[in-house]
Amino acid sequence: MLEIIKYPAKEAWGKLTKRPQMDTKALFASTQAVLDDIRSHGDAAVREYSERFDKVSLNAFEVTDEEWAEAGALVSDELKNALRVAKKNIETFHASQKTESKWAETMPGVRCMQKATPIEKVGLYVPGGSAPLFSTVLMLAVPAIIAGCEEIVLCTPPNREGKIHPAVIVAAKLAGVKRIFKIGGIQAIGAMAYGTGSIPKVYKIFGPGNQYVTAAKQLIALEGTAIDVPAGPSEAALLADGSANAEFIASDFLSQAEHGVDSQSILATNNEQLAEAVVKAIEQQISELPREEVTRKALQNSKIVLFQTLNEAVKFINFYAPEHLVIQCENEMQIAEAIKNSGSIFIGRYTPVSMGDYASGTNHTLPTAGMATAYSGVNLDSFVKKITFQEVTAEGIQNLGPTVAVMAENEGLDAHKRSVTLRLDELREK
Repeated sequence: MLEIIKYPAKEAWGKLTKRPQMDTKALFASTQAVLDDIRSHGDAAVREYSERFDKVSLNAFEVTDEEWAEAGALVSDELKNALRVAKKNIETFHASQKTESKWAETMPGVRCMQKATPIEKVGLYVPGGSAPLFSTVLMLAVPAIIAGCEEIVLCTPPNREGKIHPAVIVAAKLAGVKRIFKIGGIQAIGAMAYGTGSIPKVYKIFGPGNQYVTAAKQLIALEGTAIDVPAGPSEAALLADGSANAEFIASDFLSQAEHGVDSQSILATNNEQLAEAVVKAIEQQISELPREEVTRKALQNSKIVLFQTLNEAVKFINFYAPEHLVIQCENEMQIAEAIKNSGSIFIGRYTPVSMGDYASGTNHTLPTAGMATAYSGVNLDSFVKKITFQEVTAEGIQNLGPTVAVMAENEGLDAHKRSVTLRLDELREK
């Protein structure tokens, strides 16, 4: 049974919010060895690691035209309709993030602009594991299409028969993806980062994954391939007072725990009766879950923490910086405004994390492990880069040139100064 930790001192918060960890030194060393092999040997290495890790032998990695065609017949109309609704909401929300580029005149004759330009080549990683995450296909591919990315490569692990779950293929087709490769784990990240004979090299890689995928993304980022966020195991915080529904809170608590044994849920509350009711509801609900064994292991990483005041609980949440935050309190919007660190916030008794995981429209690829203190979740800006422009007229360089010349001279960069003064001299001679 979950322990209720009562009124912890602030000095104990670090221990309470510690995420499940493994030996990162060994993790990064083994991951780097696989990446180096893929960089040197391309498809041959990818094939070898697919056999070793995914227990599948493939002659070709790319999903064939026949597999694209047959996937539609294997997915129910009910799921297809659900995917269409989710895609529309994700599309609507991410399209709303578009910004207009405008020239700004910083002084007479000097104007500047910032323009969002699509990243030409992006790689999308969709985990397989024990559940086919076709929702992740929509979360990554829809904003990539809206942003205007020219080449989209999707990698996802196959089963032992060498097949991709048909719903993943249907979701990809619905979103507008044209190329899918049957590759998982480290080998997928390496293949997209370096390029192989079969898999194109991309400029930025997106998508969640296990600790090996996360380590691979962090390592290829050091070598020049951009990544979205180094997202790790799923986590959720719940902030609730006496007005909350204990059954609802318990269901949200368990919905994150069922992701995997290294997932984590934390409830912060100022109401002891609610805490006790949630413990009972968790025990009742967990016994009804098909993934009970996995979920119970995840509960070993999870906690219920009782505070004297809701204000102290809010401070604890900001310290934890969770991937997901569910708020069930009186004055919910006011409390939400006080949250500084969270990947995504779910406000009110009828807003479970599952809504954002699938279909409300927000993105479910979010920062974990406390990285919400500095990182955002995936959004439209994730798929573009911002290029700045400036144009200086004759009037502008006469107004601003002397300032630049003085600054360059005092930094000891005479060529910088000369590039300005030569132009000013020409204008004086006219």
